[in-house]
Amino acid sequence: MANLLQIGQNGAMAARAALELSGQNIANAGNADYARRSLALADLTPNGAVAFAQGFTGGSGVRIDRVARSEATMLFAQARQSGSDLARASAELDGLLAAERSVEQAGIYPALVEFEAALGALRSDPLSPSLRAAVLERGRVLADSVRLGDSGLAGAMEAARFAGQAGVASLNADAGELARLNESLLRAREGTSGHAALLDRRDALLGRLAQSTGITVEHGQRGTVNVRLGDGSGPYLVSGTTAAALDAQAQPDGTLAFTLGGAPVAMAGGALAGQAQALAAQRDARGELDALAVQLVTLVNAAQAAGTTPVGGAGQAFFAGASARDIAMVLPDGAGLATAPAGAGLQSRSTGNLDALRSALATGGPSAAADALLSRLSQTVAGRTVSHEVLATVAASANAALSRETAVDLDAEAANLLRFQQAFQASGRVIQTAAEIFDTILGIR
Repeated sequence: MANLLQIGQNGAMAARAALELSGQNIANAGNADYARRSLALADLTPNGAVAFAQGFTGGSGVRIDRVARSEATMLFAQARQSGSDLARASAELDGLLAAERSVEQAGIYPALVEFEAALGALRSDPLSPSLRAAVLERGRVLADSVRLGDSGLAGAMEAARFAGQAGVASLNADAGELARLNESLLRAREGTSGHAALLDRRDALLGRLAQSTGITVEHGQRGTVNVRLGDGSGPYLVSGTTAAALDAQAQPDGTLAFTLGGAPVAMAGGALAGQAQALAAQRDARGELDALAVQLVTLVNAAQAAGTTPVGGAGQAFFAGASARDIAMVLPDGAGLATAPAGAGLQSRSTGNLDALRSALATGGPSAAADALLSRLSQTVAGRTVSHEVLATVAASANAALSRETAVDLDAEAANLLRFQQAFQASGRVIQTAAEIFDTILGIR
């Protein structure tokens, strides 16, 4: 009789625990960091049970064995890797788009075209004050455009550096939390709801670390993990309950250099790698813009020095500056334009020197350099956009596969609620029947 009561009681406890677990699953149906739980049950056989037949002992029903969490280790690894690749591509593409916008919106190429057009118009009347003033104005706009392009690229690099350093701070916080979580996992009892919750947090932190940089995960006892940067031979970011510190320092060329525990490291994936790649591309674009500015200053000033002004003097410097950052138009007035060749007389209408300048600008000059810079940036952006779309598809597929394995199925949980409720009622009926039998036995005279 006592055994029948025990069977009913244990069954009711198991059914109630299963109902609570289903309720927890339903409550977390929209939580991307939650992995579905199920209740594993086992036979409860008391010590010293009496054998009623060969291979059978009198049992006491079921017991709660453990809370089983959907692990899907390989699917989690695939989702982390695809997410890391997508984060890298997104960060790099954002940086390239910022560089392209900076150069394009500065209007450098149109300003060069208009400057050359103003020089062409001056050829029709080389002594016209208004046409000379127009050349100076176009020169001033051109210099402003080049400086604006450099300023935009500098701002884009500053934004990328800030994002990279903020990403390093976030990564260090996540790595430190993961190291503390390893300690909690070692203390927690496996197969409990608390242990399952710690594993959820572990996988969420690993996902965030993979979004920041490429990682390799090594699984240990009780669900603990060690994390390496890059592949399996990389340095440890998290080892047991210890986390190393990642640092990012700005370099003289505007890029970032990374160190882990004081040793130089390269980012192999994630947003930090994408930001490093974007910074390198933006640095190269600034270098090309500097070369364009130097070429422009050199060509125009050389032409000025080789010619003669209308009053018979040597031409003065038209531009000043040694980079795109400090280029400026410095010729005080249009009368200083040396349109005539050296040795020409006063008020000469000869355009020999002006023609030489126009030829120098047209043949592989700054306009060609500006067009090449814009074309290279546009082609790179187009290529990275295609790669980004492919990686986004791969990441979505990996996340969908993981979701099918670990996410909560509301239809299945609704069926479980009905099934466990019936099991609870059945266990209650067993207890009621045992009580009625006991009452009947007591009533026998």
